[in-house]
Amino acid sequence: MIMRVEIWGDIICPWCYIGTARFEKALAGFAHRDQVEVVHRSFELDPTRDQAHIEPVHQMLADKFGPQGPGMDQQVAKTAAGEGLAYRTDRQVGSTLDAHRLLHLAKAHGRQHQLLKLLFEANFAQARTIFTSDALLDLATRAGLDADEARRVLHDPDAYLDAVRADEKEAARLGATGVPFFVIDRRYALSGGQPAEAFTQALNTAWTERPPTETAPAGAVCGPDGTCAVPPARP
Repeated sequence: MIMRVEIWGDIICPWCYIGTARFEKALAGFAHRDQVEVVHRSFELDPTRDQAHIEPVHQMLADKFGPQGPGMDQQVAKTAAGEGLAYRTDRQVGSTLDAHRLLHLAKAHGRQHQLLKLLFEANFAQARTIFTSDALLDLATRAGLDADEARRVLHDPDAYLDAVRADEKEAARLGATGVPFFVIDRRYALSGGQPAEAFTQALNTAWTERPPTETAPAGAVCGPDGTCAVPPARP
């Protein structure tokens, strides 16, 4: 019996980076991990962003939240470090539509996880741009995709666009207002950068087919307005 876990997220979402790492930690310790299929779904934090508009993340945060904006990212960096994740605050922010389209190509070839990992690392750990065709093509080939096929997708703005929009529409239908958003076998949902223990509990709950009405409390999420909340300190 295969259990599917769907993860809606965006490549520039810090809590998607952290939450995915926490989920993978939980999955590694799950007794039935070999019977779990993980599918990453598209969710753009800013679907209206001009693809030509690339800026430093600290500038975007300052514009949105004032002088305290960059400090919010510093707090998230501390959380990432606590998970053993490299996190650069001097990275850029831009449209992620092309990256999502490439992730659907990667899914078709069974390389989605590999490409997402490289995108997260390039953005957060290395502060490398992921917002140009050349950068995305390099990451796609490193993930094992054919360069010519990836180039064709990048040069065709309609390639996999319907798949991206379908993911986003489904997220709205399921009630996702921020990411990351995890849905386990369409029976159990968690939102935000939950601790690994919460994912462990959710995996076990879904596996044993408990009633589908239980939903975990929300954790830290990134919202469509660019806000990436910092959860309150645990006692």
